[in-house]
Amino acid sequence: MLLHLSTWPEVEAYLQQSTGIILPIGSTEQHGPTGLIGTDAICAEAIARGVGEATQAMIGPTINVGMALHHTAFPGTISLRPSTLIQVVQDYITCLSKAGFRKFYFINGHGGNIATLKAAFSETYAYLEDLQVHNAHQVQCQVANWFMCSSVYKLAKELYGDQEGSHATPSEVAVTQYVYPEAIKQASLSPEVAKGHRIYSAADFRLHYPDGRMGSNPALATPEHGKQFYDAAVKELSNSYLEFVNAE
Repeated sequence: MLLHLSTWPEVEAYLQQSTGIILPIGSTEQHGPTGLIGTDAICAEAIARGVGEATQAMIGPTINVGMALHHTAFPGTISLRPSTLIQVVQDYITCLSKAGFRKFYFINGHGGNIATLKAAFSETYAYLEDLQVHNAHQVQCQVANWFMCSSVYKLAKELYGDQEGSHATPSEVAVTQYVYPEAIKQASLSPEVAKGHRIYSAADFRLHYPDGRMGSNPALATPEHGKQFYDAAVKELSNSYLEFVNAE
């Protein structure tokens, strides 16, 4: 069930059966010369919907803009500050917990969101208790990074080896090609790609990663690979979600 395509009576009925909800979260940031700016949100949303179908879970609206300040020297990138993202996540959870949701499973497509999400969860637990929201002590949040699934990591290693890299990767580009085959991009990619530099400011990031890639070769991506990554992530995260939502 998609929350935005449901009515409030349908949500009320769902809550009689389950208090779990899946929230896709990604980013709107550069992904190299061939990667879509919406890659992280596209992947998280598609995989979340697959998990929802497999588990009969409610799927909330995708948080499309995340914490991507280090990419803002590239045109098209939109980022929230960590403090803003914390507030957004807190407001989402607060509204939904007042309605009766208790298990919040964030399917994440962007590594830059991880630290902020974990901080947001801690902030939210305290905030809900301060508000004295009914059964606030039962609220639990978990972040599941689809790209860190063991099955996804293994498949990426088999298909791409060291050319997977860590940003604008062929695995994530492949998923977007599977979801949006009409939006596949082509560009000339240098065989030499920067890697191994620490992340500091946006200007420093672009200086060290001039085309936006981090050790990756997205030219290896295909829609067929994307289907394999999608299937692997949906299967693994479906099991993970059910374990989470059914645990005490």
